[in-house]
Amino acid sequence: MSAEDPAADAQATDAQPADAHTTEPGHPAAPHAHRPRKGFAHWFDRRFRSSVSIYGLVVYAALITINADHAESVWDILWPAFSTLVVFFIAHTFAHTLTDHGERGLWKATRHAMRHASGMLYAAVPASLVLLIAVFEEASVDDAFRAAIWTTTIVLGLLGFFAYGRRGASVFVRVLGGVGTALLGLIIVLLEYAFH
Repeated sequence: MSAEDPAADAQATDAQPADAHTTEPGHPAAPHAHRPRKGFAHWFDRRFRSSVSIYGLVVYAALITINADHAESVWDILWPAFSTLVVFFIAHTFAHTLTDHGERGLWKATRHAMRHASGMLYAAVPASLVLLIAVFEEASVDDAFRAAIWTTTIVLGLLGFFAYGRRGASVFVRVLGGVGTALLGLIIVLLEYAFH
């Protein structure tokens, strides 16, 4: 029986941060799951780690692949692919607003929907920058296409790498997870292209 005041003990307990980490038996990775991250990993995570962003990444790569088939210049890849993705963005925003405005009101639901769908446009940035550089450098269609697809592959690989990192996996497992994620994403791109 402690001689200390129970009320003081309760106050001391309540003063502890609510997010303090405790490692329970059988959960060795728990401290890693909430470890704050900074730098490139944090920036990348905020913009690309969402289902909408990953969907946009894969769809945009498929659109690039489809338009590269009959493109006479790099611009013939970039403009149709990006404009089509913008239509996907508008459709996603419309659908999200339609299902949500009864709860939030029209304008608030629209703003929320646009924020939610913005990851789809973020996903197009890396490959679009590569294609824009190719336009100004007057690169060939084949070279620009390969560069854009490699860029998408790298982004997919980083998504897999960081996902396994959040689980506290070793570097070797993170690399394997990144490679597997990139390959699976490319397979989905090829399937979309094949069924187009």
